Amino acid sequence: MTYKILVVLPVEERHKQKFGQIAGEHEITYCLAKDVTKEEAWKANIIIGNLPVEYIRESPNLQWIQLNNAGTEGYCDPGALPEKTILTNATGAYGMAISEHMIGMLFMLQKHLDTYYVQQRGHIWEKQDPMYVAEGSTVLILGLGDIGGTFARKMKAMGSYIIGIRKSDQPKPEYVDEQYTMEALHQVLPRADVVALSLPAYGETRGILGQREFEMMKENAVVLNVGRGSAIDTDALTDALYQRKIYGAGLDVTDPEPLSPCHPIWNAPHVLITPHVSGGYALAPTLEKILKIAAENLEKYLAGQPLKNVIDFSTGYVKR
Repeated sequence: MTYKILVVLPVEERHKQKFGQIAGEHEITYCLAKDVTKEEAWKANIIIGNLPVEYIRESPNLQWIQLNNAGTEGYCDPGALPEKTILTNATGAYGMAISEHMIGMLFMLQKHLDTYYVQQRGHIWEKQDPMYVAEGSTVLILGLGDIGGTFARKMKAMGSYIIGIRKSDQPKPEYVDEQYTMEALHQVLPRADVVALSLPAYGETRGILGQREFEMMKENAVVLNVGRGSAIDTDALTDALYQRKIYGAGLDVTDPEPLSPCHPIWNAPHVLITPHVSGGYALAPTLEKILKIAAENLEKYLAGQPLKNVIDFSTGYVKR
């Protein structure tokens, strides 16, 4: 069989040469996702990159789609993809970029750099207290995949004590001091100076942090969210910030998203909000990692070998 392969990612000539060498006699079409028509999508047996679900639902030819992100929400919904379609994601591509974004937000809050920047613009010389440090702090990470795990490694290297929570019981990485499943959240939450979330958007992760959880946290706690905004009750977080129940929050994702210009969390004390930019293609090496995963999987698929990052439709996570 000659496969029709549709690549909807921004590629350079060198990437095309690599894909061409792998594909051999199979037909490859390159078209940015924004320019793809539903007719073109339906012709493809293999799609590399994200397309709107409505473009591929009931496709008569689709056999495998390689996503360019780690999140799979929408694609795992019943009937979203043709029956027996294989779904893989780009787990492993985002840890470097997103973990550094998390550290940047954390340091900006702990060192009052957000306040000092505003003071600088107003020519104000005024000391801010208290100051917090990473060394010796307890960092609780919800989601120990590529992103959470990379953040854990970097924080451990700076002297933090790492507590990890993951979906299922798996071997504990050496850079994690304690590891639990989600049932232990309330047990460990009061100990955390930093609570970092890198969770996908599924029913069991919705509202993981709400009013009850914020009541349990330390007053100096900083919350970081780079997974999906739905993991946090935004109104409860807003109240917690205004009422000084926690110290601050760094959010690259929100619920809803985009965030309404009128939402009170914009002006809450010690909050940093970025418009879902920690991942994506903002960092060139991230795209390189995504394309590498896609190329390796294409080679495996054409050779009839098991693929990397195959998604379990019942959970939205990579099969283990």
